[in-house]
Amino acid sequence: MATLFSQTQRRPPLLRQAIKIRRRRRVRDLPEVLPHRAQEIEPTSHHLSPEERALLYEEALYTVLYRLGQPEPTHVGESAELLRYLQELPTLLHHQAFRMEPQEHEQMLRQVQELEKPIFCLKATVKQAKGILGKDVSGFSDPYCLLGIEQGVGVPGDSPGLQWRQKAVVRHTIPDEQIHRTQVITQTLNPAWDETFILEFEDISNASFRLDMWDMDTVESVRQKLGELTDLHGLRRIFKEVRKDKGQDDFLGNVVLRLQVWASPARPACQDLRCREDQWYPLEPCTETYPDRGQCHLQFQFIHKRRATMASRSQPSYRVHLHLLQQLVSHEVTQHQAGSTSWNGLLSPQAATVLFLHSTQKDLSDFHQSMAQWLAYSRLYQSLEFPSSCLLYPITSIEYQWIQGRLKAEQLEELAASFSSLLAYGLSLIRRFRSVFPLSVSDSPARLQSLLRVLVQMCKMKAFGELCPERGPLPRLVTEALQTGTTEWFHLKQQHHQPMVQGMLEEGKALLNLVQDIIGDLHQCQRTWSKIFHNVLKIDLFSMAFLELQWLVAKRVQDHIAVVSGAVTPEMGESLFQLYISLKELYQLGPVLSERDGVLALEGFHHWFQPAVPSWLQKTYSVALERVQRAVQMDELVPLGELTKHSTSAVDLSTCFAQISHTAQQLDWPDPEEAFMITVKFVEDTCRLALVYCSLIKARARELSAGQKDQGQAANMLCVVVNDMEQLRLVIGKLPTQLAWEALEQRVGAVLEQGQLQNTLHAQLQGALAGLGHEIRTGVRTLAEQLEVGIAKHIQKLVGLKESVLPEDAVLPLMKFLEVELCYMNTNLVQENFNSLLTLLWTHTLTVLAEVAASQRSCPLASSRLKIALQNLEVCFYAEGCGLPPEALHTATFQALQRDLELQAASSRELIQKYFCSRIQQQAETTYEELGAVTVKASYRASEQKLRVELLSASSLLPLDSNGSSDPFVQLTLEPRHEFPELAPRESQKHKKELHPLFDETFEFLVPAEPCQKDGACLLLTVLDHDTLGADDLEGEAFLPLCSVPGLTGTVEPGDVPQTRLPLTYPAPNGDPILQLLESRKGDREAQVFVRLRRQRAKQASQHAPWPGRQ
Repeated sequence: MATLFSQTQRRPPLLRQAIKIRRRRRVRDLPEVLPHRAQEIEPTSHHLSPEERALLYEEALYTVLYRLGQPEPTHVGESAELLRYLQELPTLLHHQAFRMEPQEHEQMLRQVQELEKPIFCLKATVKQAKGILGKDVSGFSDPYCLLGIEQGVGVPGDSPGLQWRQKAVVRHTIPDEQIHRTQVITQTLNPAWDETFILEFEDISNASFRLDMWDMDTVESVRQKLGELTDLHGLRRIFKEVRKDKGQDDFLGNVVLRLQVWASPARPACQDLRCREDQWYPLEPCTETYPDRGQCHLQFQFIHKRRATMASRSQPSYRVHLHLLQQLVSHEVTQHQAGSTSWNGLLSPQAATVLFLHSTQKDLSDFHQSMAQWLAYSRLYQSLEFPSSCLLYPITSIEYQWIQGRLKAEQLEELAASFSSLLAYGLSLIRRFRSVFPLSVSDSPARLQSLLRVLVQMCKMKAFGELCPERGPLPRLVTEALQTGTTEWFHLKQQHHQPMVQGMLEEGKALLNLVQDIIGDLHQCQRTWSKIFHNVLKIDLFSMAFLELQWLVAKRVQDHIAVVSGAVTPEMGESLFQLYISLKELYQLGPVLSERDGVLALEGFHHWFQPAVPSWLQKTYSVALERVQRAVQMDELVPLGELTKHSTSAVDLSTCFAQISHTAQQLDWPDPEEAFMITVKFVEDTCRLALVYCSLIKARARELSAGQKDQGQAANMLCVVVNDMEQLRLVIGKLPTQLAWEALEQRVGAVLEQGQLQNTLHAQLQGALAGLGHEIRTGVRTLAEQLEVGIAKHIQKLVGLKESVLPEDAVLPLMKFLEVELCYMNTNLVQENFNSLLTLLWTHTLTVLAEVAASQRSCPLASSRLKIALQNLEVCFYAEGCGLPPEALHTATFQALQRDLELQAASSRELIQKYFCSRIQQQAETTYEELGAVTVKASYRASEQKLRVELLSASSLLPLDSNGSSDPFVQLTLEPRHEFPELAPRESQKHKKELHPLFDETFEFLVPAEPCQKDGACLLLTVLDHDTLGADDLEGEAFLPLCSVPGLTGTVEPGDVPQTRLPLTYPAPNGDPILQLLESRKGDREAQVFVRLRRQRAKQASQHAPWPGRQ
């Protein structure tokens, strides 16, 4: 038999209805593809029939009209506002909680007002007391309470009559039949009763709640009382009891509370007690004795008896409250949805007040309120959109208060049905979570997580376990729902991508789009959904979805390839390549080999595409070649900018090669041997394209420069061509990295012979780089040849200028020419090519300078200009570190030229000075004494400007006479002679037939210190063999540098002068280059005299047999 508030069926919202209609249509379209699906869960409707709505509206009006007690702080205090809430139309909707028109509302309100009033009751619970007086001899009391409602309290203000009634006891103010009594708690000062009483009253305005607390006394003998005596206070209590009647109870205190306070001008009428009250009240005394009598903990609740509404008379209270809650929550949710906002689970103050009043007046327990809330929310959640977190509170409350025996059989059945319904509905949402919780809505992950937590908490409930024992574990149910939903989603996507026009190419595109959607879905699972399911239920959604989808995809792809493998056109090959890349991406999402339970359906999927690989490689090369040809044809051979000195075709070529490398990376063929062959093909095609580009770009340069009168424009194009080739060489050099040769070598190590990869791939690369290098060098050589002519002309001009032109001015035209040309080349060439150009120009310039210097040996002026030119050229080509490095500049040719020009540019006297510097260096390096040695002591007295030389001895001289001996003497001269023109040579005495002469002679030279400190200044000791008939023979020469003579550099006079032993030396037999240079200066008499003397000494030395140490 249908109850008054039986549920009526309701259509789902339009959006959900549309989803279901669309899904059903697709199911009809694919009956053979879609698997069997469970029947959709239709949520129980929360709508009422007009009759049911009218009765519930009557119940709500009755609740508001007969409200009692002061409202809660967050509740609505005015009843009129609550009535408007129930009746008025909200501004955003054309319906309200009960859909009542104003006329209906007024009529219903009058009918409710005509109904019989309920019996008003105060539900009072005496919980406990603390700190009460101890009235017994033992110091404790045996407390009990008398309580009731006093009616007819009409004395206003603080009159004496009111004060008397405040101090009166319950027995004097309330009839005996209306007095309620608690149990007696013996021997305590902190009694606990926890007893509840229903106290009826008629008019709240003249009613007061009264409670007296008494100490129960029994008749005891004096002997018994003395036995309980513990202190003097107990003795005083004994004397006091002697004076009172036997068995009379002691008053402990009272609590008097008006149910409504009288109105006064200072305080409007208000209600003293709230609808529900729970607090501690002080116990008041009847007299001023013992004012602190402790506290009593009381709970109050205003309730109704015998409500006159039809709903209250015919239905259980919790069911009426359930339907009222459903109507108000439904109204709250729809009102928020109309305002384009989501309901946050909080009721409006009006709705919360109505529900609170109804549950209080009906005296619904917390458990039944929680159960009603659960039933209402679980039903509404299946038809309206609001946070599932609202279900957590009733779940927790029911679990905390669950006792199966407190519910009737029909209530247990209803609760079990709600559990099953919500579980089935939740599983249906989980099965369709991809569409129900789309990531395009920001709060979808939180909503799904909240639903899962609700289901977890519900399944953990003791009530769920007892009422739904046949249900399986929630993780298993969710996993099955996810597997079913994943399969359904795949078939829906497959149907969605079904092409309108049938054909292999269209089928391939549809399959590619399907795989892309699957990859996107798995990424979403991995990033978001799987974390939620794992955190809440420890379910690995990603792995489950991957295994299910990869099996479906593998079957679909194999069927497609079986159809198209026989006719792989270029368009079909491109489609298959994109499909291969997508499958590889899908396969890489799966677990690693060590974590798999079995073989994947996609395992070895690359073998399915083997017939298409040749077409992929050919298509890659063809597309690249077309791009190269198009790029060169459109290239105007103009640099892209100041920093980018190559042209547009080089950029296009780099992009083209990068695309080839990207294609190779995308292919990444798993089979090592086949991967090696594919890589060889890629490298071969890339190197071939590089050489094709060189030919095309040179042809393009010839085409653009044909008919050009401006040679500078042609040079510009040549610079750009060279830069483009250099850029190409850099790109080609990156092939090993871009194609991952290192990783490939490790993969094919066990398949190929040792060195096969090196001999194949590296040989191809080196051949291409060598070809590019040759082309670049050829271009740079062409540019260098254009400049070399100008450099040679300027070098020839600078040596032919008049003598009046200074060397620094003579080199200016050459330097300006190089500055302009090199600046131009530096602007138009990349650094590598510019450095190559500098190297060629530097080598050529040194060669030209060396040739000109050789022709100008006898001209110091021309040599000086060449020397200055070489110095400036070195600075120019170095360019403050931006040009050639020092090691590239300072070649052997440069160093030899620098030495030659240093000598050729020097004057005759400077050359003579350099000659003596070299002989002093030779003297310092000579340690042997094969020619003998001479010992001297030399010092300089600055005060007298005298150089003092003591010639001590000579030893081990060569026997130059026929008798086996010699007649030695020493000639002393200060050299070079032009520094000491006034000092004549000095000679020592001649010693006959002596090879170890002891001279012991002193010579003084009056000479200033300045010329003695110059480079090359020395004392020349020439040891000769005196011949009477012919010229004297040369025993040897020794050179004492004057700068090392003691006393020359300091102001202190020398003390003990050390001896200096100087080995004798011969002049060089092959001629000194300085002497040769001096000899070439025929017009210089001083040079000729010096050369003649030095040639004479060399001739004298050469007349004797060569000695081992002779130089």
